[in-house]
Amino acid sequence: MAGKEKVLSVNHLVVNFKTDNGILKAVRDVSFDLYQGETLCIVGESGSGKSVTSKAIMGILANNAIIAGGNIIYRGENLLEVAEEEFYKIRGHKIGMIFQDPLSSLNPIVKIGRQITEATLINSDKLKLMYNDLISEDMIRYKNTLARMNIAIDTEKKKLEQLETEIRTKDYENPADKAADRALLKQKKAEFKDFTKKTKAEYQGEASELKKVLEATEKKAKQQVKEYKAQVTAEHKEALAALKQKLSAASGEEEKKQIKEEIAAEKEAFTNKLTITKEEAKRRALEIMREVGIPEPEKRYNQYPFEFSGGMRQRIVIAIALTASPEILICDEPTTALDVTIQAQILELINRIKEERKLSCIFITHDLGVVANMADRVAVMYAGKIVEYGTADEIFYDPKHPYTWALLSSIPDVDSKEKLEAIPGTPPNMIYPPKGDAFAARSKYAMNIDFREQPDYYKISDTHYAATWLLDPKAPKVEMPKIVSERIRISLEEDAKHEPAD
Repeated sequence: MAGKEKVLSVNHLVVNFKTDNGILKAVRDVSFDLYQGETLCIVGESGSGKSVTSKAIMGILANNAIIAGGNIIYRGENLLEVAEEEFYKIRGHKIGMIFQDPLSSLNPIVKIGRQITEATLINSDKLKLMYNDLISEDMIRYKNTLARMNIAIDTEKKKLEQLETEIRTKDYENPADKAADRALLKQKKAEFKDFTKKTKAEYQGEASELKKVLEATEKKAKQQVKEYKAQVTAEHKEALAALKQKLSAASGEEEKKQIKEEIAAEKEAFTNKLTITKEEAKRRALEIMREVGIPEPEKRYNQYPFEFSGGMRQRIVIAIALTASPEILICDEPTTALDVTIQAQILELINRIKEERKLSCIFITHDLGVVANMADRVAVMYAGKIVEYGTADEIFYDPKHPYTWALLSSIPDVDSKEKLEAIPGTPPNMIYPPKGDAFAARSKYAMNIDFREQPDYYKISDTHYAATWLLDPKAPKVEMPKIVSERIRISLEEDAKHEPAD
């Protein structure tokens, strides 16, 4: 997007899962960019890889996940290579996430005020935060070096485990093939052992030098924090002594009252320089509760999640996500568990907060209708791949992929007289992904080549691409379903009615 800053870039991401039945290919070569202030909606059926992609960005994939390729670049760093110590500063603080079920995101036996203030109070020691900031760069360099070493070894280990699983679950008709695969596995195990030894030797020398630098930085940082504390303590004592002297010289009760208030304010200011108090954390929480539209926040602060409706619980979850002021907000089907009227309120709330806070947003959903009024760009995902992406107008008014047509055909619409079309069949088993276009078996537009080869992306405009053989110059001309073209016609006519006259 011309003139907009790129805040996140996912490049050729591949995520597999090791299962008892084999290797499940959940995300297959997914790429997209997120720009400052925009909402990118990722749409697709359950199991298409949407949530796995978002969890990879957050660094919260399950233990059996294998990141087999690609990178996720945030502010110049690959999130797949950073140490957990750095990810701790990014997750929640820079990139926040709202999950689809608010009840499972909240502790049912803890008051919501405590849950909203928890992250703030965990990070309440400002001297500790100051120390961590001072050593941050050198700590990250050291930890990331160790992380890259461990990730490199772990990646090769998971590839070896993947090969081992594939061989174990493979049905052999020829004993010679089984023997050949076992010999290959033995060779790969020996190669992994050599790789581990070589990688450790390569990284540990660099890590040793960085550790020395870090130790020197830590010593200097401790001294700076000590000096800062001594300085603010001395300034506080001096200010307090002056106010007490002023109090002893005061004559009138009104003047004494005012000075006492100044003394209390000075003590509070001093405390706030060293720590975030429970009172300050509560004040911030009440502000955010008001921001997300929770009425009577002072009263609701002391209530439990079960005392709130589903919509209000989702507002609490949004409030928790906003406490650290993230710049990216990932919304993973945040309205799925809510009824239609509450859905609209939550979508409107997310839109408003995004505009007010200048957030960039990734919105994940299975329903194209949900994102119609909030998406800047849309990525349509199926069987672990993005099959079409473009601006919201391009996806809604000029869709090109049969799967996008199918999604649009299944959205209820009061204006259209055409019968809704269900998507036939079920998504493929991703332990055995299809050879060609994954949607071919469910598409009435499929051609022979769809079952043999995966299509490349065809460019429709500078912002609109689709991976379908229907866009190949050799393909027969196919019209989109009547229900989709009719809806586009009605929508365009409605838009024209509301356009201001010249």
